[in-house]
Amino acid sequence: MNKFLKIVGAVAIINIAARIFGFLREMVIGYQYGFSFAADSIFTAYMVPNFLYLVVGGAFTTAVISLYTRKTTDQAEFVKQSFTIVLTSGIVMTAVVLLFTDPLIKELYENNKEITPEAIELTKHLFYWMMPSSIFLILASYYSGLLNVHNKFHLSSFSILIYNVAFLVIAVGLSFFIGPIAYGVSAMVSAVIMIYFLIAGYRKLKSHPIGISFKRDMTTRDLWIMVVPIMIGGGTIQIYAMLQRFFAQLLGFGESAISVVNYASRLTQFPQTILITAVTTVIYPILSRKEAEDDHESIRHLYSKGLRYLVLLMVPVSIFAYFYAENIIQVIFEYGNFTKEGTKLTTPVMQIFVLSMFFLAANTYITRFYYAKGDSLAPVIFSIINVFIVNIAVMYWMADSTGVASIAWGTLISSIVNTLLLIVYARFKYDLKVGGGQSSKESIKLLIPLILIGCITYFSSKYLVFDYKWITFLVGLVIFGVSTIGLLKLFGIQEVEEYWNKIRGKLKGNK
Repeated sequence: MNKFLKIVGAVAIINIAARIFGFLREMVIGYQYGFSFAADSIFTAYMVPNFLYLVVGGAFTTAVISLYTRKTTDQAEFVKQSFTIVLTSGIVMTAVVLLFTDPLIKELYENNKEITPEAIELTKHLFYWMMPSSIFLILASYYSGLLNVHNKFHLSSFSILIYNVAFLVIAVGLSFFIGPIAYGVSAMVSAVIMIYFLIAGYRKLKSHPIGISFKRDMTTRDLWIMVVPIMIGGGTIQIYAMLQRFFAQLLGFGESAISVVNYASRLTQFPQTILITAVTTVIYPILSRKEAEDDHESIRHLYSKGLRYLVLLMVPVSIFAYFYAENIIQVIFEYGNFTKEGTKLTTPVMQIFVLSMFFLAANTYITRFYYAKGDSLAPVIFSIINVFIVNIAVMYWMADSTGVASIAWGTLISSIVNTLLLIVYARFKYDLKVGGGQSSKESIKLLIPLILIGCITYFSSKYLVFDYKWITFLVGLVIFGVSTIGLLKLFGIQEVEEYWNKIRGKLKGNK
């Protein structure tokens, strides 16, 4: 477990740097274009390529890792077979989407009477630039999976950092000359840079060479059987993101709806993505090996321990983000064309999204244990029920009463139901228990400091507000940090005590 945490920590640090640059890109868009149709066009055009990268590329990566580690797999041949399938799939999907670009964008903007022809044309041009990058992004996800199999977790994480840095620098630089189209050009160029870095990293391993092979066998059949369910079951967060932006336009919430949803969801995805990407990047190859070794006890321990770490990390962060939502938006986005009115529009939507952070992270984490067991059907069924039925039903039901906030309510309610279904089914089907045999006393012991952290954060957000937004934020952050660490240590939370003792031991060792 200590080695696992060290690897997760190293990957998390790289992911933090990568996400910061990705986040800076959103901040720059907010500064340059605010809540205009230019901002909506950029977010809309990037929606599909990003979806294919994260969901389709992620599904192939997960399936390839699982099959690569099987004892019966001819790894040298499988690398060529899987590369051919991934490349062909990426090209076909990209070509199909490009072919239907016009009707797709017309359908998207059909209910928005405020949209101008210029905004539609801008979205199309951005889409034509961004969509081809999907091929390189899907291949990048595939190469990342191969590197993770060889325990080169830092290379796959570092590639995302390179991508986000390149995307930001190129887009900002070109925007002074060609305007919003710069983000389309940058998406394409940065994807090429990313895949080049990953190919170079894989070649240095001197492992099985990548090539083309159209040979079909049981392994390629199993690859297809796994990929489709994983797209639906494992891409929950990304499917939510695409549906959120799609329905923000389809339900006719008007100009700025997509931007409001994008800014609010990005703020909540930032901490959750950093953590869950770091954990799943490392944990899935480990899980696959443990399952191949029939080490069920280690899997059960990892399951309960990981969920407890999610609670310890995600719940306090959610508390701070909820009560300081307005201040966080002010500090991060309220510059240039992102006005105070924009902050007022975004704050209530962000607060609802914040409440779903833990459940979305837990869904992603738990589904990896299903995949390690070779069960991709159950997560798919639960995802279909919640993402495509419960989520959409809630959005339609609450659209008239809550407006654009209905998008966030759909995510929250459906993610809670999905988490409960995954936990209950895993308990009875695979004997994976939340808490791992810990007593109710231990659960209460953790619950009390979390409640106290919530109370302290609430009062500080209400009564320690200053004229300068950064002072409000920093004072609140310090109070939150001190109270969180202090209370968790005061109540003797085991994980905090262990980490504290390690720090003390290192400090003594350095003297």
